[in-house]
Amino acid sequence: MVLDIWSSLFGAPSGDFSSTVIWILSFVILTAVSFLWAPRIQSMMVLNDVKKNLQKLTVLKDKSKTEALDYLTTTCKASKEVQPRLEQTLEYFTIMPVELDPSGIVGKIEHVTRLQDDRIRDEIRRLAPQADKVQVSVAQNILEVATSLNMVFKIVRHFFIMGQKTKSIYVLIQLQMIMPIIIQEADALISAIDAFKAAQPIGDGLGPMVAGRFMLGRDPIEVERETVYTKSEYKGRNLLVMKAEGPMGTVGRPHIGLEKLVQDKTNNVSSIIMIDAALKLEGENTGEIAEGVGAAIGGIGVEKYRIEAVAVNAKIPLYAVVVKQSLIDAISVMRKEIAEASDKAVAVVQRIIEEKTKLGDTIVIIGVGNTLGVAQ
Repeated sequence: MVLDIWSSLFGAPSGDFSSTVIWILSFVILTAVSFLWAPRIQSMMVLNDVKKNLQKLTVLKDKSKTEALDYLTTTCKASKEVQPRLEQTLEYFTIMPVELDPSGIVGKIEHVTRLQDDRIRDEIRRLAPQADKVQVSVAQNILEVATSLNMVFKIVRHFFIMGQKTKSIYVLIQLQMIMPIIIQEADALISAIDAFKAAQPIGDGLGPMVAGRFMLGRDPIEVERETVYTKSEYKGRNLLVMKAEGPMGTVGRPHIGLEKLVQDKTNNVSSIIMIDAALKLEGENTGEIAEGVGAAIGGIGVEKYRIEAVAVNAKIPLYAVVVKQSLIDAISVMRKEIAEASDKAVAVVQRIIEEKTKLGDTIVIIGVGNTLGVAQ
């Protein structure tokens, strides 16, 4: 009876007791083996998946390096012997200041990051002394892409090898889970190189493009390195419109420029309006416009801190207008939807001026972003 029930459930023959015993033993052994070896089998599958993505990262890393070398030698007229120096440049690193004592940490970070920026730029000028300002800025952007991909590749390779050595399924699964995001961002970075090489406006240039609309026909005044502003008027209000100096691929130093404009008591600044690109959430449409309050600027926080400090100390309201876009959109050639959104952003800024300020007020308008291909 028992054998009949067992047979109906598991398919073992009921008439042959020895066959049933053998079948049961086989089932137990296979179950035990599967429990023992399943993690290893899963590790091998995960390892293989991560390995394929690592190979793709290797291709992207090598491509970015080749593109940087090609731009330096072809466009910037650098020497053919530039490759060893380029390899060394890709390994440059920046050590962030210690945070045990937070007093003065913003100034320390700004000092270190500015030194890093100047060093890369000086290195490019040394490699390609014939390059003009736009070409130097483009080469710097391409080198930043190549450096980022090189670092991402090395970090992923590190955890991949650690997973191989330790046979730890937990390390490998965590790496496997984030690999689609890493590959997406790597693809976005590599796609940006074409836009940089052509010196065409990118999605992140939306802020400077909007500011540029308010600067048309005005003579730009340099307020800080690679940062300019113009004076204009709109419906009885005085406008000080600032952006990074185009068409170079730079974000300028809007925080220092704002400090200087506000500190000049003759300006009597009463409001600040910032326009920038913002990463959209999945489900949001590219080119959507949102408005709010606060400092609309990215980065590691130095610029944002100093802008907020200026606004707080002078009790100046900060208004923000952002245009939604994905990471790929932000660093790729500007899409039609983003370019068309600039018209709407201009209208929003004009409405804020009309509703939030009064006649005779002075408003600082800041177009935040990489101004590559966007002139004044």
